[in-house]
Amino acid sequence: MSDIDSLLHEDRRFAPDPDFAAQAVAGSELYDRAKADRLGFWADQARELLHWSTPFTQTLDWNNAPFARWFADGRLNVSYNCLDRHVEAGQGDRVAIHWEGEPGDSRSLTYAELTAEVKRAANALTSLGVRHGDRVAIYLPMIPEAVVAMLAVARLGAVHSVVFGGFSAESLRSRIDDANAKVVITADGGWRKGKVFPLKPAVDAALADGKTSVESVLVVKRGENVVDWTDGRDRWWHDELAAAAAEHEAQPFEAENPLFILYTSGTTGKPKGILHTSGGYLTQAAFTHKAVFDLKPETDVFWCTADVGWVTGHSYVVYGPLANGATQVMYEGTPDTPHPGRWWELIEKYKVSILYTAPTAIRTFMKLGREHPQKFDLSSLRVLGSVGEPINPEAWIWYRDIIGGGKTPVVDTWWQTETGAIMVSALPGVTTTKPGSAQVPLPGISVDVLDENAKPVGLGSGGLLVVTEPWPAMLRGIWGDPERFIETYWEKFDFEGSPNRRMYLAGDGARLDEDGDVWVLGRVDDVMNVSGHRLSTMEIESALVSHPIVAEAAVVGASDENTGQAVVAFVILRAKQAEAQTSEEASAILRAWVAEQIGAIARPRQILIVSELPKTRSGKIMRRLLRDVAEGREIGDTTTLADTSVMSVITDTLK
Repeated sequence: MSDIDSLLHEDRRFAPDPDFAAQAVAGSELYDRAKADRLGFWADQARELLHWSTPFTQTLDWNNAPFARWFADGRLNVSYNCLDRHVEAGQGDRVAIHWEGEPGDSRSLTYAELTAEVKRAANALTSLGVRHGDRVAIYLPMIPEAVVAMLAVARLGAVHSVVFGGFSAESLRSRIDDANAKVVITADGGWRKGKVFPLKPAVDAALADGKTSVESVLVVKRGENVVDWTDGRDRWWHDELAAAAAEHEAQPFEAENPLFILYTSGTTGKPKGILHTSGGYLTQAAFTHKAVFDLKPETDVFWCTADVGWVTGHSYVVYGPLANGATQVMYEGTPDTPHPGRWWELIEKYKVSILYTAPTAIRTFMKLGREHPQKFDLSSLRVLGSVGEPINPEAWIWYRDIIGGGKTPVVDTWWQTETGAIMVSALPGVTTTKPGSAQVPLPGISVDVLDENAKPVGLGSGGLLVVTEPWPAMLRGIWGDPERFIETYWEKFDFEGSPNRRMYLAGDGARLDEDGDVWVLGRVDDVMNVSGHRLSTMEIESALVSHPIVAEAAVVGASDENTGQAVVAFVILRAKQAEAQTSEEASAILRAWVAEQIGAIARPRQILIVSELPKTRSGKIMRRLLRDVAEGREIGDTTTLADTSVMSVITDTLK
């Protein structure tokens, strides 16, 4: 039971509620339609969900694989699809965004108001020389201007590169340089944990040597921070929009027109600029947002808690919801500021019906205790989603029971920056759900799990997750580096002499259960080889979190001269247990528990009891930093952490 080929000990099943299923947006017939004619299915979605200025006649051109062209002879404007067409259809008074600032200030923008702001912003950017194909870097907090900026850039047929506000000046500079950005849009600061964190100084530092492509910096006034000013380069956002004309007619562009570059930060080397284009990306973002979340735009209030600096924020804060004419919540601050029930307070205030968040956030709320959500009325919730990393079954159950009242369907979604939109997920009202499993590829998506020799592993076995057919929202390349694109994603399973057999290597381990459902095990890097046994960090973390004394756990593989790699676990105890037991006692209990749940080979060499785990602002655990600790190395770069002091706390604790 210790090998990667074993299945998680999870046999709980939740059939769709008949009443929910009777009114579900998506039905099982979608799978039949897609299976009968995959390309026809995607062509239907593109026509039904989007407005095309010039209809396409060809769905997919895969002759130059792996460089795909979807709907290539069609023309559309992404911003028009997200804004103007809803206003023209009489939906201008519908709220597009309920925005809540961390200090408690708020704004609600209708589709008409959002469209008006985007038009002015597009004119302001045009006056700064931004043209079709130019790149614009966006470095903003979670404020409405971030959405306005993205849609204004898209409206001009230019390319945005959103850089997460937590990145350092050096990280910002590398992205500006790689994209050759003409304009940077930033803010004086943004609220976080009760304070205003500065943003403009990082832009100044990134551009300090003067050797840059940037001609103008637009600054949103948010935090009343005093900022340094470079005359001729820096301009206030509000001044430029006030001076801009109110009308702007959106022009159509080719479906393959570049829409955005989003950089994935590797631990080493130059960041990869993932390139997405317009028509195929918007089609899949809109379809998945509608089908996976059972969206009814006239009545639902959707809330994706991701920052727009990540792909989840691109696809499920900006493009998917707005293309579908949805009403959504957007929140600037952290989940526990000014109190641990802030999220639940906002769900009650805005009557949120669909919540999409990360497993790390769910586990944090588990640690804080159910008493916080139970203070608020969460009865408006009818669909819950999970994204970012595999969710362990106990967190899934807690999410369903405590947040969803024991009945709300949970959709655990697997996808990546590179895939652009959700690829594997349950469909609410259709799928019998399994806690911890990503479940099934969506209609029109084809995935498999292969061994190292490109052979399908079959039911009950594990290997490498691949996408076997091109999909509309797929990345079109790595900006400026086509060779790296091929080498990174397509070379491993390249079938010589048959380019149409290329398969996309996701970089994730996965396995298929006896029903053929997909269980994602995390990055291949997070699969350990212990004495020849391949063990998943997710499997061991799930075992640890299923013990009643554990609030959260992270597992890494550390070099070991005897076993090749050894299992090292970092564990946060639930508050009452942390008071009742010594670290040594808890460690002994949990080592035995893992051996009992999975097998002796999975028993951790060490279990280190800590008070916090290192997480990015999007909630992902930075396991490479924990690997540094486990192997006794100097701690690597911590600039992307939400709280850079966490690693000092961990190392001091362990000393």
